[in-house]
Amino acid sequence: MKFRYAMVCSSNQNRSMEAHSLLKRQGFDVCSYGTGAHVKLPGPSLREPNVYDFGTPYKQMFDDLRRKDQELYKRNGILPMLKRNSTVKLAPQRWQDNAADGCFDIIFTFEEKVFDMVVEDLHNRDHVLMKAVLIINLEVKDNHEEAAVGARLTLDLCQEIEAVESWEESIDDIVATFEKQQWRKLLYSVSFY
Repeated sequence: MKFRYAMVCSSNQNRSMEAHSLLKRQGFDVCSYGTGAHVKLPGPSLREPNVYDFGTPYKQMFDDLRRKDQELYKRNGILPMLKRNSTVKLAPQRWQDNAADGCFDIIFTFEEKVFDMVVEDLHNRDHVLMKAVLIINLEVKDNHEEAAVGARLTLDLCQEIEAVESWEESIDDIVATFEKQQWRKLLYSVSFY
């Protein structure tokens, strides 16, 4: 694989991690992040989410939620998700704190609000390398089923991008073909490191 990828959602739990897991299994150079202030997972009610700091290991979250209500968090898919996440990496990471991770060639986001935050963050960084980075938003509902569909669509797009000589020259055609075949609209932008 010739490009380095980042997958970004709000909490680095479901959408970004589903895509990270799939792309990693397919041999891609991939990392994942969240843009939120904290990591939020569903709780016993909408008003009672489970909130963790970025950097809290997935295993620690798993143990905490299993202790709180194993049946609830197993039934709603949170425990299996955290188990999967812990096989991909240690803990959720925050996009805005990732400068030390180096440059990415392609960044995927899964929500327009996250796309805007990533574009703004890149815009505010020092552009010393003048290295182009492509940011693509594929809107994906934050549930387990849609995350799996979104990950497969992301893999398809990554394979299309990998197959061309230069994404800069081919991205308009790749996006147009994808939108026509999948009936999904993509947002994309170019920024620089």
